[in-house]
Amino acid sequence: MSAKPRVQRATLLLDAQCELGEGASWCARSGRFYWTDIEGARLWRYDPADGSSDSFDLPERLATFALCENPRYVLVGLASQLAFFDLETRSTQRIVDVEPGMNTRVNDGRCDRQGRFVFGTKDESGQRQTVAGFYRLNHDLSLERLPLPAPAISNSIAFSPDGATMYYCDSPTREIRACDYRADGSIANDRMFTRLTDANGIPDGSTVDSEGGLWNAQWGGARVVRYGPDGVETERIDVPTTQPSCVAIGGAALGQATGSTQLDTLYITSAYAELDATARAADTLAGDVFVAALARRGVVEPLFQGAPI
Repeated sequence: MSAKPRVQRATLLLDAQCELGEGASWCARSGRFYWTDIEGARLWRYDPADGSSDSFDLPERLATFALCENPRYVLVGLASQLAFFDLETRSTQRIVDVEPGMNTRVNDGRCDRQGRFVFGTKDESGQRQTVAGFYRLNHDLSLERLPLPAPAISNSIAFSPDGATMYYCDSPTREIRACDYRADGSIANDRMFTRLTDANGIPDGSTVDSEGGLWNAQWGGARVVRYGPDGVETERIDVPTTQPSCVAIGGAALGQATGSTQLDTLYITSAYAELDATARAADTLAGDVFVAALARRGVVEPLFQGAPI
């Protein structure tokens, strides 16, 4: 008989009011938390050392991003393209268009353990057609499509601590999948990892902990769920808003300067997108950022190893 999952509750960190908060990322180098408001076309940054936050405007909707080996740059996944964003000059340098001519946009993404950026796209027609794809931007800035099933809404991209397993999903299927992911970039043994069993909610953004557990934000379900490496739920965090969207494990518990470098705080983004006036009035914390203290530890996520030419 399996043990009953541990349940705790997240608390409010920031009154961010993002229309579509996403892309939760912890920068171990600077000790800051980054995220994006996709519809606001804005990159956000929070410093738990003093509780301050600031933001950067982008020329298009900012769907996803990766921090780079060169701290001056961020690799940004804009709606139609990948580009480098210069934090000093606040300028962008285009790398490559993504799915030109298609009614799709860039969506979820993470770096693999080799520092290559893996991301997916989503159908923009509103019909949830499986016409999108999964891609990898290599160190030399070449773009390749991965041999995975075409999604309607790509999400949950994450990599096991050893990099040998990739997780991903097509959100409307309510199923998170896994595949063997080799250092040379080849993929094999695509399989179901877990399926959501609650009556509501779909899988959104994910991250992994040092024990190989997958933490998944479940949009519409007001929760984050941890699955062990075997796909069985082990922990659950109730979030006081309907649409948690993405997660990252960082430090400085509950936004206070503790001096600890342990990765033991779960940061959770959320959104008010798709809520009508009545639902938004009832869900006053929609779009805010939340935190939960963890008994487990995170892993330092890789930086993108490519650089502007």
